[in-house]
Amino acid sequence: MSIEILKRAPDELELAAKRTKQDLALSTTQDSNLPPRTSDLAAPIMHLTGHAAEVFCCKFGPYGDILASAGFDRQIFLWNVFGECENIACLPGHTGSISQICFTKDGTHLISASTDKSMAMWDLEAGVRVRRFKGHQSFVNSCDVSDGPTMICSGSDDGTIRLWDSRRRHCVKTLNNKYQVTAVCFTEKADNIMSGGIDNHIKMWDLKHGEVSIEMKGHCDTVTCLSLSPDGNFVLSNSMDNTVRMWDVRPFAPANRCLKAFVGAQHNFEKNLIRCCWSPQGTKIVSGSSDRMVYVWDTSSRKLLYKLPGHSGSVNDVDCHPTQPILMTASSDKSVFMGELK
Repeated sequence: MSIEILKRAPDELELAAKRTKQDLALSTTQDSNLPPRTSDLAAPIMHLTGHAAEVFCCKFGPYGDILASAGFDRQIFLWNVFGECENIACLPGHTGSISQICFTKDGTHLISASTDKSMAMWDLEAGVRVRRFKGHQSFVNSCDVSDGPTMICSGSDDGTIRLWDSRRRHCVKTLNNKYQVTAVCFTEKADNIMSGGIDNHIKMWDLKHGEVSIEMKGHCDTVTCLSLSPDGNFVLSNSMDNTVRMWDVRPFAPANRCLKAFVGAQHNFEKNLIRCCWSPQGTKIVSGSSDRMVYVWDTSSRKLLYKLPGHSGSVNDVDCHPTQPILMTASSDKSVFMGELK
């Protein structure tokens, strides 16, 4: 990384010295008209580059001091969130593209899912892989980590959802789905796993009995993402039918669990697994899009608050900072953006 220093010619310095008080007052007024800063980022927008190929996933750490990004170049990059956003580590090891990443709740480890048919657990302090989870027979598309003792779930093109104990090498439970699984997430108490796939349905699997307890229908195409709300009562789904839907997953909810549909975000012929997320308070919903935009809606009114440009490729993943109004996006243009919201 290089810093370019711009030098002024002597006549430019003399001209600057002759500025009148009126010019200085005008300059001060213009500076005061800038929008107030809302985060501790070094600038309102930070652009992180370094990946050699498409970036498929990004995630803030649970304390908001670091972030991780990964994708087609088979490496996980760790970055500082604040200051100059330095790249502090690069974690190689997968032999296929990395489809999703997630931090453990204590922030000490990172889980990654890959098209090399495996998952990995990484020690972030040492910067090494401490465990590799093998068992899937095809691409692993999605993973999630529980809140309590570190249990991990994964969904794969082999049509299975697998449950893993981070302390063991082998899978502890396998749930067989008829079709490829493209998205998984735990419920709040981690006693159920929700899955979505190419059958367009969202299924809730009871881990005790190993069967589907609830099946939610409404999407007309492949489900690409599932995200549990901060309070654990709702799940957000993104689909190739170009809708983002909000579902009630409480035990005694009405039969029609689809509460809202948010429109605008697009999918295209690339068929990327475009993801969505909640803001930390659950008041906003964010989604990536194949049209190179980022969509932000108000949860209660479904009003589109922001349609954010900047990327030159499909926006594949989004995440919200846990404590500050900062939005992160990962794109097929090989870069990651961080920007502050009002």
